[in-house]
Amino acid sequence: MILILAPDTNAKDPIFRTLTNQLDLLPNIQYRVHEVQGSLQRLTEIYLIGDTAKLLTEEMENMPLVERVVRISDEYRVLGRHKDDKRASEFQYNGVTFSQDNLNIFAGLCAVDSPPHVELMMQALQKNGQVCTRMGAYKPRTSPYSFQGHGKSCLPWVFDLAGKYGIKVIAMEITHDSHIDEISEALEKTGQPTGVMLQIGTRNTQNFELLKTVGRQKVFPILLKRGFGITLEESLNAAEYLASEGNSHVIFALRGMKTNMGDPHRNFVDFSHVPSIKRLTRMPVCIDPSHSVGTRAASPDGIMDLCHVTAQGVIAGANMVLVDFHPVPSQALVDGPQALLLEELPYFLEDIAIAREAYEKRVKLIGDYQKS
Repeated sequence: MILILAPDTNAKDPIFRTLTNQLDLLPNIQYRVHEVQGSLQRLTEIYLIGDTAKLLTEEMENMPLVERVVRISDEYRVLGRHKDDKRASEFQYNGVTFSQDNLNIFAGLCAVDSPPHVELMMQALQKNGQVCTRMGAYKPRTSPYSFQGHGKSCLPWVFDLAGKYGIKVIAMEITHDSHIDEISEALEKTGQPTGVMLQIGTRNTQNFELLKTVGRQKVFPILLKRGFGITLEESLNAAEYLASEGNSHVIFALRGMKTNMGDPHRNFVDFSHVPSIKRLTRMPVCIDPSHSVGTRAASPDGIMDLCHVTAQGVIAGANMVLVDFHPVPSQALVDGPQALLLEELPYFLEDIAIAREAYEKRVKLIGDYQKS
């Protein structure tokens, strides 16, 4: 059961303490308090865990500050969509809105290699009106002999350059809880010039201790990639691990499934699950065409497979695109063969805009049809 409190409830208010005192008296019930910062107001939600079937909705609605009660019937308690659940699906971070209703592009280097390459990437983003990027400092690799990323040594100059070129959010994968502290310290030392979205990669989707640690911190939003060899349900439960620890600012990323049935692509493209995730949960949905397709191969129409599948995901309602670019792909230390060129960025953005417009027309069409 979820208790949705009056907007902008203050936890220090005596009436809030009155509410929690009443909750403390409920037998066999535990509760967790979650705060959700929207664009206009802050919402407080209290999740009741335990023998909630005996609780009467009417009695809970009469408790102090309680505005609405949602009875949970599905497995994804925090992030799921429940019956008569009208809660918003958006959150804001560092001036950027993330929701199931908009679209953000995170184009950048899969792995940070050199200051000149990072600066060229960020210059191109600024020139094309983009305020988000991807920059990998920590890179888990299949082979122990492959480049593992520059780690914390590159963070100060990456963050400085982000501030210089107006980048507000950097998606950055972490593989260990110590990386959260390293990122926080580097941001503090450089004067908080940008923001960071912590990315949990496909290899760590079921690293439950890492999920718990990342979920406990409330500073950074989280991008969770689907596990490449597990079911969608298992991956959605991984997202629930994050939210159950207190951080519900989670974006779910589809990045393709590891199966030979996906050949000739690097992974089997799973972007058809975009609407399914939006139906099952309140999470914005990201697509990662670079790691799904894995090449720059083009069909006879001249359009790269990578661009085709991006359009497929966007036209299905994706809310974020995570894509590899590089100034000189032949010099990239990770995944150079799949990286798009900086001069292709304007084309890529316009192609996405076409697909997004088609999605919005489809939404309007079904709306008009349902009204008729």
